[in-house]
Amino acid sequence: MRLGLSLGYAPPGTNPTELVALAVEAEGLGYDSAWVAEAWGTDAVSVLGFLAARTTTLKLGSAVMQIPARTPALTAMTAMTLDLLSGGRFLLGLGVSGPQVVEGWHGEPWGKPLVKTREVVEIVRAALARRVVEHHGEHYEIPYGGPRATGLGKPLKLMGRPLRPDLPLYLAALAPKSVALAAEIADGWLPLFVSPERFDEVFRPQLVAARDGFDVAAGVQVVLGDDVRACRDVVKQTLALYVGGMGARGQNFYNALACRYGYEREAAEVQELYLGGRRRDAAAAVPDALVDEVALVGPRERIAERLEAWRGCGVTTLLCQTRDVETIRVMSELVA
Repeated sequence: MRLGLSLGYAPPGTNPTELVALAVEAEGLGYDSAWVAEAWGTDAVSVLGFLAARTTTLKLGSAVMQIPARTPALTAMTAMTLDLLSGGRFLLGLGVSGPQVVEGWHGEPWGKPLVKTREVVEIVRAALARRVVEHHGEHYEIPYGGPRATGLGKPLKLMGRPLRPDLPLYLAALAPKSVALAAEIADGWLPLFVSPERFDEVFRPQLVAARDGFDVAAGVQVVLGDDVRACRDVVKQTLALYVGGMGARGQNFYNALACRYGYEREAAEVQELYLGGRRRDAAAAVPDALVDEVALVGPRERIAERLEAWRGCGVTTLLCQTRDVETIRVMSELVA
């Protein structure tokens, strides 16, 4: 099991350069990769370019670049550029995000996310292979020939030569059909809130089409400390946000995942409290058992014991979600 560092995105009021020291520390400790996210604040691409200049061996991944934020052609151009800048260390992680962000921030229709993802992957792979790109799908038409088209567009191929035409492509997914799509068309999968004990039951059936070397790069929040309850409370804040507030009633992938883990009643309560503005109560309603399943919390010895479940569950890269340098060091020692 490889070890990676999930840097997320810079919280409001902070500078993304603060993430650099963490990545440099992880590289020195032998971490395999570091991953940068984007929501509707700092973007992932700019930070990854900065990290490429400050590191030498660490793989650099986008977890994720939002599909609706860029055309497929720009996604391919960006992937090529980051791979060149990093000397062949870039990992392209893509995800559709959710309808609230897609329509509320990017101003794009939610559409059919599985179809959209498949089309983007096809176009990006064709572009990076320097094939002439021509695509006529439900979501993307290249060259464009619809309303207000000039008729002057013509198929093009990528200018310049990618360092790796087959650079690894990952998909973020949680719903069963999305996970199955990742296994079918991608080189890796980026899940959140994996429960090692439930991996075979909840995820394994969707991974049957995965090719050899398919990388399951799972993010796990790590909170190191002697007070297990206090450590759990940190994770509960995160789970309350995702299970309760990411999306709307009936359209929340993380809430649905908690239900698939057997926490239907608790997930409904957390969502009701969170959407009702009672965020502290929502966090308090997150079960201890769910925290212990999907996160690593407590003193070093407790985390070391819990890691054994992760080693054998099917996760091939463990992406530690932490901003604490001591935690980064401890995880390096434990996984090694």
